[in-house]
Parts: sequence; structure tokens; C-alpha cells
Amino acid sequence: MVRFLLTRPIAVTMTFLALIIFSVIVFRTLPISLLPPIDVPQIVVKVNYANASPDAIEQNVLRPIREGLITLNGLEGMESKAGSEVGTVRLTFEYGTKMELAYIDVNEKIDRLTNSLPAGLTRPQVIRINTNDIPVVRMQVIPKSGVDHAEVTLLTENILKKRLEQLEGVSLVDINGKKSRVITVNTDKAALNALKMTEENVINAIQSGNSDLPGISVEDGQFRYYLRLATRVDHPDDIKRLPVRSEDGSVIDLGRVASVQYEMEKAMGFHLYEEKEALVVTVHKQAAAKMNELLPRIYDAVELFRDDYPQVDFDLTQDQSTLLNAGISNLQTSLVFGGLFAFGVLFIFMGNYRTPIIIGISLPTSLIISFLVFYFFDISINVISLSGLALGLGMLIDNAIIVLDNITRKRKEGLPLFEACVEGVNEVMSALISSVLTTLAVFIPLIFLSGISGALFYDQAVSVAAILFVSLMVAFILLPLLYWLFFRSRALEEIKEDSRLFVWVLAGYKKVYKRIFKRRKLSLGILILMIPVLLLVSQLLAVEGLPPIEKLDAIVEIDWNEPIGAQQNRDRIVEILSSMEGTYLKSESDVGVRQFLLYDGENSLQQATLYFLFEDQNEKKSRMEGLRQLLTGNYPEAAVNIVDAPNAFDQLFSSDMPFYEVRWKDLKSKKPIPGAQMDDYLKAFPVTQWEDGPGLQKESSVIFKLNLEKLALYGVNPAHFQDKLQKLFGNFNITDIKRFGEITPILLKEDQTNFEQLLTSNSVRGKDGLEYGLHNFIEFTYEDQFKFITADKTGVYQSVSLAGSNLTGYNQDIRNWGNNNQLSIDFSGQYFRDRETIQQLIGILMVAVLLLYFILAAQFENFVQPLIVIFTLPLGIGGAFLVLLFTGTSLNVMSAIGLVVMLGIMVNDAILKIDTVNRLRAKHITTTSLSRSDILERALYEAGEIRLKPILMTSITTILALLPVVFSAGLGADLQRPLVFSVIGGLTIGTFTALYFVPLAYWFVTPKTSK
Repeated sequence: MVRFLLTRPIAVTMTFLALIIFSVIVFRTLPISLLPPIDVPQIVVKVNYANASPDAIEQNVLRPIREGLITLNGLEGMESKAGSEVGTVRLTFEYGTKMELAYIDVNEKIDRLTNSLPAGLTRPQVIRINTNDIPVVRMQVIPKSGVDHAEVTLLTENILKKRLEQLEGVSLVDINGKKSRVITVNTDKAALNALKMTEENVINAIQSGNSDLPGISVEDGQFRYYLRLATRVDHPDDIKRLPVRSEDGSVIDLGRVASVQYEMEKAMGFHLYEEKEALVVTVHKQAAAKMNELLPRIYDAVELFRDDYPQVDFDLTQDQSTLLNAGISNLQTSLVFGGLFAFGVLFIFMGNYRTPIIIGISLPTSLIISFLVFYFFDISINVISLSGLALGLGMLIDNAIIVLDNITRKRKEGLPLFEACVEGVNEVMSALISSVLTTLAVFIPLIFLSGISGALFYDQAVSVAAILFVSLMVAFILLPLLYWLFFRSRALEEIKEDSRLFVWVLAGYKKVYKRIFKRRKLSLGILILMIPVLLLVSQLLAVEGLPPIEKLDAIVEIDWNEPIGAQQNRDRIVEILSSMEGTYLKSESDVGVRQFLLYDGENSLQQATLYFLFEDQNEKKSRMEGLRQLLTGNYPEAAVNIVDAPNAFDQLFSSDMPFYEVRWKDLKSKKPIPGAQMDDYLKAFPVTQWEDGPGLQKESSVIFKLNLEKLALYGVNPAHFQDKLQKLFGNFNITDIKRFGEITPILLKEDQTNFEQLLTSNSVRGKDGLEYGLHNFIEFTYEDQFKFITADKTGVYQSVSLAGSNLTGYNQDIRNWGNNNQLSIDFSGQYFRDRETIQQLIGILMVAVLLLYFILAAQFENFVQPLIVIFTLPLGIGGAFLVLLFTGTSLNVMSAIGLVVMLGIMVNDAILKIDTVNRLRAKHITTTSLSRSDILERALYEAGEIRLKPILMTSITTILALLPVVFSAGLGADLQRPLVFSVIGGLTIGTFTALYFVPLAYWFVTPKTSK
């Protein structure tokens, strides 16, 4: 095939040019995003139930929802959590479930359940989780002094939101911090009593005055007119003029017995930018959109907003494109330095400039054509796929160096240029194909990992396979063609093959080789003993998900654990921000309940999240430590969690699941065990180190108990009494003014004071017509109640999270404790999920090793020689561990990718070394009369000399190309540095292994009987 293609250089050249042109066109259409659009198999159902307790939400809302959704197809797990006024049900599906259909199915079942849910409850919100739901940037909208916040809310919802949604690539715009105006009616109780009226008279007057006659029309000849009541109200002044009729028939204007005015709706939550109340707009991208093109459009739009709306300030925070730009920058750096160092190393070792130029052409050609594969496999350009391309670059350089070196060697043996190109490629073709297949055999099985990890590895596996197969095509077709074109006018004697440096290195290699082979058994024994020693280094390494990236921003999560309202929560946050003024560059805070449509976290009035951006890492560390001391000193009940601001990776992999959780259920009552009884049970709990789960956390509550006997004695209707309480303590909605899609509620307002005074100052009428104070019929107590009620598929549970070591050792004791208290015990948590993942990973790696063995056995036509390649891998891994330990680097996702990169290059070198030995042995058997032992020794010696140059050039080129990352700073360098250390450590020992361990092992596993 190579001979045929080389006879048609113009056709081959045009074909590659066409592929490059098509790839450039395709590249412009590929979506660019931070992460692959992973369909996370989770759906969250959110419930907002004003003035409802956790128990009421659990019994009346969440339990019916759980029972209605239990039959969903593919449902793997269900967790619900009821808090004050809010509740959530989190549904987890099996991977592979069609989430579009699951989302439709959940919505249909929620619609069917609507009639069985409490009247007045807004429809539960169904949220589908996707990686594209992570906002790419947050736009702060800050009203200037004197500007009405409600007007800015209308501006943001009706104009800014729509203008952002019109930008190409934007899928959704979400808003938090909105405020709206309501009309409040505050009755004058003294005036009502003097006129013998009640609040009911006022409410009836407003409801009558705001009524409409929908669908009623009259005919006038050939015309038809629709009727509309002229008494409909639109403004507080209209309400004041409404007539109110008393029981004795007198009629007065409503304004004489009540004050009516516009007010801001009572806020359940706030958004703060610095210390000012503001709105935040999160922008989400479409799956096919290019993030690097979308962000400039958003920045341009914000500049226009500043000019068009001077009454509002704007700012952009938490730009998620930083990580993507770092990944692209690192790929560009690898390409530039890879090309420069490849040129330099080849020039130093080979002494001519044409060969480096050939590699300089082949590298970008392979990379560009790889994007054609991205298009056909529907892969976006993201951090994961880019890391796959970076992973394949080392192998790409390796293949190019091996092919060019082999062609040069064939010319050196006396073959004509054309024949040297053909034979040079054909000789290493099978070995290079095997090396690529073995690399893929190690890597591709990882896509079968369950969960998000497997989904992420899919993009990486496709990108690796793409660049490796394209590099083979380039190495087998384009490289020999370029070599033929560049050297056809050069005589063999004019080409400088080996530089003085390489001649010196070759002499040193031979000396070490001879010394090692004089003591073969001792040398091999030392190398084999190094394997367990180096692998044990892994026990000294810290293990984490992502490498520690130097971040200048931080998140402070606060749960006050006190029954405070949103306003008090806001005041505390403002006080904290004031005390830190001038110490940070930017800050924003989400206080209380969040209004985001896509927010799937816990909404609570007592919680707040603060974001800070600092100038440097030291400032951030000192300020955050000072803030922690301030909070714990002033608010001892508060739970404070300070973490680095999460990027998209953190948000994707983060989990609220406890590490090791013990759950129990009371199967008789199917309710939470009361607090006092639970406290007694926990005194005998067999583990000392544990923390309360959500179902055991408590908060102070006021418990109202109606005295039904008194109500009956004085002839007070209990339903009327409860309605009175609802109007007194709740936001009683009299009616709504609707005009052109805008809804303005009319609310009955009560004086804001403590509840005891409200009960004393308000009364209810008995059967004798007399008024009695509400406090006569109510008994109240202060009690600590459970803050949340948690449940799963089988019902309500309570739990504790265990800490310490040997957690599974307490399982039997915990089960006995549960049996003694007639509780059903269950264990769950991240611990069990991690064990399942590790078991899967071990199984997948065993399959990968078997595939590796099968491919090599087929390549070498031998069952023993593949073991040599397999035993080189632990040495490389151990070398990587050693460098990670010396540099203080953890074992994380990026260092693991570096291990795969290094193993691919090591396998390549070992395969080619063994393949060369096999060919030389076969050649010498037919051309010499030496014994098999002498032939083997000669073949090993010659193979070492032949393969020395490509092995050294590949390793040195790869190491030098990656070395600048070690001395760089910034987010991209922090992310890639563990990968670089893994590759450098592995290749340093891996090069020594390929040069000396492979021939030693080959000597001992090969029969040496005489010819």
C-alpha cells in the first residue's frame, strides 16, 4: 500500500490538503464548552408551601409525591427533605435512562397529583440537571441610590433577560433577587368596631370591586360586545373609593376604615452585591454553542446595558470560561514547545534540519484532521476532549520519530530513497499498529465505568483514538512522502545521520549495556525488586479528585441554626461585609430562599452563601480565617463552611451525600421518632464519633394548641377561628389585579409585632355577639422541633454520619442497637459508592490487561514475550509515583491521565524493541551459523543500538515539551502540573526500562538451545 501511494504523490498531497480544508471548516462548527453535555440522571421536584411546617409539607405534599413517582421507569433512588416552607424530592435514575422521557413522565405524574395536593399550593417545580445548567457567567444588576428596586426587577425580567436570551448561544437566563410591589390593606380595627363592621366586610368589598364577567357578551344588531365591569380596580385610590356596607346597612368608603398603599412584597430572600441589594442574572449556554464566542457577546451586551440604562450599575462575576481558556492555552503551549523541542532534539541527534521540518508539518496536520473525527462522533471541544488530544500528542511525536528514523536507517543500509521509504514504513507498521491498539486497550475500557466518570471518559477516549489513528495515517502515508520530497535531491553522503552528541551517548549506552549483561541475574533481580518498592510509594501519596488549583475566590456557607427571618439574615450578612470592607476585590451573597428556576439545593430562610474574590492567595487565607473566628465568636450556633469557589468540575463531581451514614426507620409509626425519645436512644448508640443527620437537627419553634372546649363554650366556630389566625399571621391574599400579564396581589396587612401582642389585641366574636381576645383560646409553648424531615423510597428516616476509621466494624453493634429499639437499620453513603467504583475499576483494568496481552501475543506470535511489555508498566508507574512524592503532588485525575500518557509511550518503546529483536533473530538464523544463544545476544545488542535514538528522542522531546508547565503559573499550569510530573517520572525510569530491562527479560524468557 505504501509503495502504491508513494507512486502517486500529487494525489496523496491533494487528499491531505482536502482533509485539512474540510477539517478547518468542520472545526468552525464544533461546539466549544467547558465540559461535555453530560445528561446527569437526576431530576429534582421543588415545593414551596408558605407558612407550612416540615411535618405539614412531609405529610401533605412530599409523601403523596413520593408515592406517585415510585413507579417511574429506571428509578434507582429517591430522597426527600421537608423544611420550613420548602421541600425537595431528588430522583436518581439508572445511567442510560432517556432523561428527556423521564422528565416528561415526572411532569405528567405531578399533574395527576395536583388535585390531591393542598389547595392554594403552587404547582411543584420539576428541574432536570445537566452540565449545561452550570452558568457560564453571572451578571450583577445593582440599582443606583434612589432607584426603585421593583422597577429594576421589571427592567431585568422584561428587557435585560430577553435581550440576553436573544444572543446566539444562550439557552436560559435565570434571575435571583427579584422584588415586586403589592397593595396592602391595613384595617383600622377601632373604626371598624365603632361602625359595627369586621374585616370580612372590607375583604368582601375589595373582592366584589375587582370581579370580572368573563365570557359575557351582548348583541346590538349585527354587532357583538363583550361586557367588562367598570368597577374593576387598578390602583390603591380605586380601592379606597370602594363602598363598604355594615350589617346595619350603612355604607362608607373603604378608605375611612383602612389604609391602602403600594409596598414591597415581603422578601423570602435577597441577593447582595458588595453590601447593596441587587439582582443577579445567570447565563446558561446552549449545548452546541461555543463558549469562547458566547462570552464576548455577553460582555458586549453588558457594555450596551451600561449606556442604555444609566440608573443601574452592571458587573460580571464568576466567569467559567477561565478553565476552558487555560486548557486551550495549554494545548497551544504543548504544540509550540513540542514542535520547537522536537526540532531541537532531532537536530542535535540527527544533525540535519529537514527531518524536524517534516515532523513540524505532521504534528498540526494530525491535530487538524482529528477534529474531523470529533464532528462525526458529535464530540465538542471541551477540557476533557482537549486533555485527550494532549494525551495523544506524545504518541504522535513518537510515531513520527520512529518512522523517520527507520527510513533513515534503511537508507544507511544502502537502499535507494524510494525503497527506503517503503521498507522503512512496512518494517515498523505492524509494531506501531499494535502499540496504538495496546494504548487504546489500556484506556478505552474506562468508558465502561458507571456514572459521570464513564461519561467523561467517552469524550477523552474518542479524542485519543482520533489523534492516534490519524497519526498512524500520517506516519504511514504523509511522512514517507514528505521524506521522499525533501531528500530526493540529496545524495546519501550529503545527509548527516548522527551528530557527535549522539555518537557520545551511543558509546555510553554500550558501556552500561555490557556491564549490566555481565551480571544478568543480579541486574534483573534488582530491577524486579524495584517494582514493589516503587509501587509502595503510592501509599505515601495523598489521593484527591482534582489537583489543588490556586484560586483567588472563596465561598462561605452559613446556616445560622436560629429561627430568624430573611431580613434578619440579610442584616447579619451586611454587618459581616461592612467589617470586611476593603479587604476583597468583589463579593456577592445569596441570602435566604433563592428564586433561581434551576436551583436544586436546599432553600432555607436561615441560610446564606457569600462569594469573595481576593487579590492573592495569602490575603484570601488570612481573611477567611478571620471571618470564621468572627462568625463562631458572635454566633456560636451557626454552622460555617468555607471552601474554594467551585468551578464546573467541582459542581459536577460534588455530592451532598455523607461519607458513611446510618439510617433508621420506625416501621410502626412511619414518622420521625420524637426528640426526647430519640435523645434517649442515642445515649446508647455504640459509636462515639458521629454527627446529626438532617433529620436530627433541631430548631426552636412555637407550638399553638387550640382550647376546643373554650371555643365550644363561647360559641366560636373553630374554622372561623383558624381563618382568623391565617389572616393574622399569614400573608392573606384578598385578590389579584391582573393587567397585561402583570399581577399585583392585594394583601391584608397586620401590624408587625410579637405574636403574644397580636393574640391579645385581636379578637373573635362569640355566639352572644361579644368579642373575645384570641389569647383566651390558645395555649402556646416553646419547643425544639426537628428542622427537617428526611425520607427515601421506603419512608421517613433519621440518620447520623459516622467519622473515624474502621467504620464497617461497628455495623453489627449498630444493628443490635436498632433491634433493641425496634428500629430498621440501613447503611448508605459515598463510602459504598466509592467501593463499587473501585471494584468496577479493578475489573475494567483486568480486562484492559487481558486485551493488552491478546494484542501483543498476536503481534509477537508468542505467549511469553507480551509479559515483558506488561512487566515494564509497573516500573513506569512506580517512577511516576516517585516524582509525585518528591514534588509533593497528590494522586488525582490529572496525574492519572499523565500515567496513561506515559504508559502509552512506554508500551510503544517496548513493543518496537521486542519487534526489532524478533526480526534480527529471524534474519541472523538464516544468514549465520551461530548458536541460538549467540544469535540472541547479537540481536539484543543490535536492537538496542538501532532503537536507542528513537527511544531517547521520544522521551526527551516529550519531557522537554511538558517541562515549561512546571515553571508556569496560573490556573492552567496548576491543572496540568500533576500530569507533567507523572509523565516526567514515568518516562525517566521508563526509558531506562526500555533500554535495559526489556533486553534482560527477553534474554531470560527465550530458549537458548544450540542450533
